[in-house]
Amino acid sequence: MARRTPRTALFTRLRTPRRLTGFLKTASVCALIAGLLSPLTQATATAATASNDYCGGQCSDILPPGENGNATLAQILLNQIFGTQPDHAEDQLGPYANLATGYSGLTDAKINTFFNDASFGVASDQVASTEKPANRGDVTIVRDKKTGVPHITGTTRYGTEFGAGYAAAEDRLWLMDVFRHVGRGQLTTFAGGAPANQGLEQEFYRNAPYTEADLQAQIDNAVASNGARGQQALSDANAYLDGINAYIDASDSGRYFPGEYVLTGHKDSITNAGTIDHFKITDLVALGSVIGSLFGSGGGGEVNNAISLIAAQSKYGVEEGTKVWESFRERNDPEAVLTVHNGESFPYATKPDSPQGEALPDAGSVNQEPLVYDRTGSAGTTSATSASATAAATTLSSAKRGMSNALVVSGKYTASGHPVAVFGPQTGYFAPQLLMLQEIQGPGISARGASFAGLSMYVELGRGQDYSWSATTSGQDIIDSYAVELCQDDYHYLYHGTCTAMDKVEQKNAWKPTTADGTAAGSYTMRVWRTKYGPVEYRATVGGKKVAYTTLRSSYMHEADSIIGFQMLNDPDYVKGPKDFQSAAQHINYTFNWFYADSQHTAYYNSGDNPVRASGVDAEFPVWGQAAYEWKNWNPVTNTAEYTPASAHPNSVDQDYYVSWNNKQAKDYTTASWGDGSVHRGNLLEDRVKKLVAAGGVTRTSLVKAMADAALADLRAEDVLPKLLKVVNSSPVTDSTAAAAVSKLQAWVTAGAKRTETSAGSKTYANADAIRILDAWWPLLVKAEFEPGLGSDLYTALSDNLPIDEAPSAGHGPTGSHAGSSFQYGWWSYVDKDIRAVLGESVQGGLAQKYCGAGNLSSCRDILISTLKTAAGLTAAQVYPGDDQCSAGDQWCADSIVQRTLGGIKHGKISWQNRPTFQQVVEYTSHR
Repeated sequence: MARRTPRTALFTRLRTPRRLTGFLKTASVCALIAGLLSPLTQATATAATASNDYCGGQCSDILPPGENGNATLAQILLNQIFGTQPDHAEDQLGPYANLATGYSGLTDAKINTFFNDASFGVASDQVASTEKPANRGDVTIVRDKKTGVPHITGTTRYGTEFGAGYAAAEDRLWLMDVFRHVGRGQLTTFAGGAPANQGLEQEFYRNAPYTEADLQAQIDNAVASNGARGQQALSDANAYLDGINAYIDASDSGRYFPGEYVLTGHKDSITNAGTIDHFKITDLVALGSVIGSLFGSGGGGEVNNAISLIAAQSKYGVEEGTKVWESFRERNDPEAVLTVHNGESFPYATKPDSPQGEALPDAGSVNQEPLVYDRTGSAGTTSATSASATAAATTLSSAKRGMSNALVVSGKYTASGHPVAVFGPQTGYFAPQLLMLQEIQGPGISARGASFAGLSMYVELGRGQDYSWSATTSGQDIIDSYAVELCQDDYHYLYHGTCTAMDKVEQKNAWKPTTADGTAAGSYTMRVWRTKYGPVEYRATVGGKKVAYTTLRSSYMHEADSIIGFQMLNDPDYVKGPKDFQSAAQHINYTFNWFYADSQHTAYYNSGDNPVRASGVDAEFPVWGQAAYEWKNWNPVTNTAEYTPASAHPNSVDQDYYVSWNNKQAKDYTTASWGDGSVHRGNLLEDRVKKLVAAGGVTRTSLVKAMADAALADLRAEDVLPKLLKVVNSSPVTDSTAAAAVSKLQAWVTAGAKRTETSAGSKTYANADAIRILDAWWPLLVKAEFEPGLGSDLYTALSDNLPIDEAPSAGHGPTGSHAGSSFQYGWWSYVDKDIRAVLGESVQGGLAQKYCGAGNLSSCRDILISTLKTAAGLTAAQVYPGDDQCSAGDQWCADSIVQRTLGGIKHGKISWQNRPTFQQVVEYTSHR
């Protein structure tokens, strides 16, 4: 089956404008481009020396492909025709990519060969430009020569935020415009009707079907409930918007706005007719809803959980089926890697002794609620409907995009005595990147780091004067599903005994071909039915009664609330130590793991508005939409409730070390997604960092090496394959095909089980045959190991809860192809626990039954050898079938990372790494 191509490629089919076709066949293209180029001329200046930087030159960061995410029409045409890049569009891509083959020889002196110097300020001989946006006297934007990062310095709070908005628009205006339309479910109307665009807007509209009044209400509520900080946030946001809009006006009149506006028909390249709409404050909420949905909304999946539980009970009976289901669910697996590993317990979403209010569907009755209606033209094609199905599956699954990792070591175990941290968010790879780098210095703000484009009034992940912070997605359950009993018709439901009408929210979209997107004209309507318990996601029957299943998340209608936490993190007068950091993180209502390091301390805090559920409610399954099963003190008007206190969230100060790769946070703290078992990609960090800490003398270099080494590891090969080979080799392997495969696999394991090039730029893997064999073998062995015992129905249902595999070349799962992030979701723990059980080894939290060969070692071995022989016989072209990026059989390309185009500039592929997109390396030498 062909792998799924990136869902967000807005400009994958950029065509030459018809009016320019003949022109571009001649040398006069150069004259055309020269006439279109009209950047501002900026004088150089000397930047002030930063006196508020306590990192001692030991803070570094990186964010590929580059800071400059805007390109004029001329620059886009040059890129499309000749492959040339605008300044600073991809100058961070090479250093980032080169770490994969360069980390083995890393030293502290070489770190900034692969990272940027993240010190505050710009050295006088490194100042590339200085500007006073809109000729304001209270803010200056200095850009450095190496990366073009904006260093914004303001003498007033308004001027500082105005400058932040202006710089954001300079670097990401088109991207910001794209995502404000995504957040409103209006992408196709704005950027074209490509199936990828249809799927993207549908994915987010399901999560956040907001009206303009809803968006404004969220701002009003966030400001009203946060006192002086709320008022300051509003003032900051308005100043930031003024900066964005000032740049829009300047670039429009100067005709150096992003060329995508021409290619999508919003502006005319000859007459300059057309408009670029100003940003308004509700756009920030729309943008926030996209980012929160992508990375900070754990939960959901209760209906799918119920379906697999019913399948298990149908197979084994209620009692045994429940045991089997729970063993696969691994709610609190004793072998799972933990971020807080000191044994402290933080119970959340645990299994109740006597579940109350469960509303499990009747078998076979569940139907997904349609989102798209009235399709016309290209909205009705097979590719369009397929994109819709993928979007729905991604939205409704508990397997959210996790991503991001962190390695933090206490000063007690470092060479310098100061903590060392290597951490960052794994936000995918885009052109331009979703994040942007900046430094902001002004009254009450002092920070450098990354922020999501369009939300960069504050640094969201980065460093302050004497501390750094970062985050990983946590995924604890803040989303619940309710079964509301229907009355009168399919669009009325019982709420506290009263038949109540559902609220219909619609978004009508239509598109036509443009230069950027030649998709034929089409249209559709997205329609969501909302209840007090959230939007309707499924229809079913429960005990014969017709119901609608809704989803309610605690951050729904609260997309703006987290702004206060970020404001605090940027405030040097607020954050002076680990406890202040934790206090700031407590004001972030999205589900993240937050990490902190200064010259003396490290810290961790798990954020999110965790609702206090009614006694007896099991968060794993849907419950009745009745007062008895609602969140404690829930107010449906404001969607507020009682939340678990900060002390109940996993948190820690000065633990020996912290690792996180979206693994389990702490003992008894259940996450919504499946797969927190004995083998998790977090183990790749845990094993390496634990070894470093045991030896002592950890340095920035050794911690970067640990991260980079884990980034190339095949989790299956490192942690599961040796056990599989132990079964295979339990008797002599006499079959020549199997023996040859075993020899190759064993050699790969001995060499370190990495997916790495033979040499930098070779585009060929070392141990390529072994990698091909395991990629082919894994899905075959999992199916042969488990399906006979589970039965096809239960096996399929459990596969819907947790994908079988997520190798770099896999096109399934929530991440998709060419996205870097790999090995988060898969059946690694199931295989590991089952094989160990068959071998007679000790297993804590094992599966309820033995599956491989029904528990017989000889039969299990036969299954493994049989599937291994089949896998070994598959050609590279069969294992890597090719897609719009790669030809069939190209193993390196199948794994490669692609900067998914969100605009007109394209970049080359880089070799696979499984690491953060934005990443910091920090070791502070002193403290205020």
